[in-house]
Amino acid sequence: MTAAAVRVTAMLPEHAEQVLAIYQLGIDAGDATFETTAPTWEAFDASKLPEHRLVALDNDGRVLGWAAVVPVSDRCAYAGVVEHSVYVHPDAQGQGVGRALLEALLASTDAAGIWTVQSGIFPENTASLALHAKAGFRVIGTRERIGRHHGRWRDVVLIERRSPNVV
Repeated sequence: MTAAAVRVTAMLPEHAEQVLAIYQLGIDAGDATFETTAPTWEAFDASKLPEHRLVALDNDGRVLGWAAVVPVSDRCAYAGVVEHSVYVHPDAQGQGVGRALLEALLASTDAAGIWTVQSGIFPENTASLALHAKAGFRVIGTRERIGRHHGRWRDVVLIERRSPNVV
């Protein structure tokens, strides 16, 4: 599969089961998040900004991956700052799905006036760090031993991308 065979579109309720299954696969792999189980669709739906939730579909309409954002704060000073997530099904990794999702997500957030997209990535998740570097994210620091995950301390690399539309 190539990125050209991937269609990125709005995430809809009919994608819920596949989106949450991909989320759980990422959780189970151990280097995607501190979470231990995917949320219910209701909790997921309530937490993500609806206008910036995307899925990548193959030609048969199967979800290959998803991207979404959450606001970092409800304080008005941070209205243009979001934290994002990108998850790709293990069978579709390394095929341009993550890049297609991230590019579409950044186009969406840029168009909406969001000035900073940020995230935290485990340093062991080298593929995600490389993807984000190619998309213009910069490392702003590492939070060392910030949380325990499956009985061991984990570091988190903080990354951000400022919109080119911000002057």
